[in-house]
Amino acid sequence: MNTPAPKPRFALYMQDKHPLAYELEMAEYAEAHGFSEIWQADTRLARDCIVMMSAFLARTKRLRLGSGVLPIWTRNAAVIAASWSTMWELGKQVSGDPDAPSRVMLGLGAWWEPIASRVGERREKPLKAMREYVEAIRALFSMQEVTYAGEFVKLDRVRLDVVFGDTRPRDIPIYIGATGDKMLELAGEICDGVVLNYVVSVDYIRRAVELVAQGAAKAGKTLDQIDRPELLVCSLSDNDPQAAYFEAKKLVAYYLATEPHIMKASGVPEDLIQKVQAVMSWPATEAEYIAAARVIPDDVPRMLMAVGTSDECVAKVREYVDAGVTCPILYPLMDDIKPVVDAFARF
Repeated sequence: MNTPAPKPRFALYMQDKHPLAYELEMAEYAEAHGFSEIWQADTRLARDCIVMMSAFLARTKRLRLGSGVLPIWTRNAAVIAASWSTMWELGKQVSGDPDAPSRVMLGLGAWWEPIASRVGERREKPLKAMREYVEAIRALFSMQEVTYAGEFVKLDRVRLDVVFGDTRPRDIPIYIGATGDKMLELAGEICDGVVLNYVVSVDYIRRAVELVAQGAAKAGKTLDQIDRPELLVCSLSDNDPQAAYFEAKKLVAYYLATEPHIMKASGVPEDLIQKVQAVMSWPATEAEYIAAARVIPDDVPRMLMAVGTSDECVAKVREYVDAGVTCPILYPLMDDIKPVVDAFARF
């Protein structure tokens, strides 16, 4: 007899689309409706993930909070470890259970262009840099003194200098936000999990999961030992599905213009990428988003995200889960987040 697959976890992905007070309210709403976590973006010069994660920790009792994802080039490894150590303590104190598993997760990413070069960062050897950051931060989480002599991370007898707080090792899982083949393999090899990217097809996710499994095998691990949450756009409206499709197309336009490698990986036609890039700049204006959205056919957002009515969105998310996603991290595109939580609370 076949054992049914366990019910997936569900999470919300927060960027900066919604007002801060509303996002905090929705965190409480999601927790009350069975969601397990929130992943906070830090990929643009908008909202800082550490500030937002701390606010969510203070407003909820059970939800886990992750960075989706923190660019490694913006902080050194010791500062990152200290920030997550602080949130680790905050989460335990607010929940009232010092022995509960960590409420925080560390998602790291290699950032993207053109923003990195515009702020003076050189994204050299991202695979090597990522490995060094993960190794060094994990060592610091042990609360032992660490010396690390890497090309990108250098620590000379450094430890998390907690004197008056909880000095136990930090059981904080580490994830890599990965899109390319080699980074996906690296995540499987050295991390507790991988944050899979959004605006990608189900076929791309199947290939990505296979690459994560190959990386895990290098370290003597199985795929089941690697958590595989995925950022997943959910543009949902039962009252106006066409408006949901148009919002989805505007986001697709952004990715076609700024991160075409993700679009190519999902099989978006090259001529469509060129059409969108011809009318988009960075940062793009609202008029450019609208102009680009008008040249994108419905089947493109339908291929890359959950879009349309509640039933359509749930069916699409089920495809991603069947492809190997362990926790859909739903990014609500519409102004009202509650319908997304309601639809997946019944999943």
